[in-house]
Amino acid sequence: MYLNTLTLAPGARQTKKRVGRGIGSGLGKTCGRGHKGQLSRSGAGRKPGFEGGQMPLQRRLPKRGFVSRQEVLKQTAQLRLDQLPRLLSSETDVIDLAKLKEAKLIKPSAKKVKIILAGKLSRPVIIKVNQWLKVTRGARAAILDASGSIIEEG
Repeated sequence: MYLNTLTLAPGARQTKKRVGRGIGSGLGKTCGRGHKGQLSRSGAGRKPGFEGGQMPLQRRLPKRGFVSRQEVLKQTAQLRLDQLPRLLSSETDVIDLAKLKEAKLIKPSAKKVKIILAGKLSRPVIIKVNQWLKVTRGARAAILDASGSIIEEG
């Protein structure tokens, strides 16, 4: 095979349609557009997806992408205040979302966690709060009363 012998496959290139070149070309006068009507006019056309008045495909198919509030609530875990000291090995340990998952106090599928006031806090804890780990007002007061601390992050 040589470069000078390379050719395109048969039918790969079609000759351009030359319209408006007289009666003998088969595309004279109306240039293959027929008589009258929307598509015979220059500049006119139909929008993409138009199906002649039939309900278009993009409107017939169901919409996707909505996430209901119930799904968001399923991904949010609640954690009782009295469960926190169980996962601490020392007084300086900081509790965050990764530690809670590691200790299996919450499901691995949980994306958000809210610590609620339930039970007594027996020892001080340090909690790193961010957009995924929240603390209720009552739980915050209980943590601070037990001489714990809350670190606000971003």
